[in-house]
Amino acid sequence: QVQLVESGGGLVQAGGSLRLSCVTPASIFTIYKMGWYRQAPGKQRELVATITSGGRTNYADYLKGRFTISRDNAKNTVYLQMNSLKPEDTAVYYCNAERSGTTYWGKGTLVTVSS
Repeated sequence: QVQLVESGGGLVQAGGSLRLSCVTPASIFTIYKMGWYRQAPGKQRELVATITSGGRTNYADYLKGRFTISRDNAKNTVYLQMNSLKPEDTAVYYCNAERSGTTYWGKGTLVTVSS
């Protein structure tokens, strides 16, 4: 069973920063597009950012440059650097791996931004 393991969530004040990490099996990491999604209470899960195996990135328009996705191929890890956090960024953040219709999800890590 494929396991994506997120870490780095927590409580932070508005304007602060957090970095999320997602460790992925090497067999998945090298060929899958990796991404971060989030789900706020009472809302649907939404895209945050994705990064291909070649390093091409894509971001949700609402982020306005506050978040950065990156990957460390030596560690099979994808990161999400989140800056200038706002209370509306409060959500469970999920790591995702996708390729040719096959998708894997992590269990999520909770990010809470206080005002």
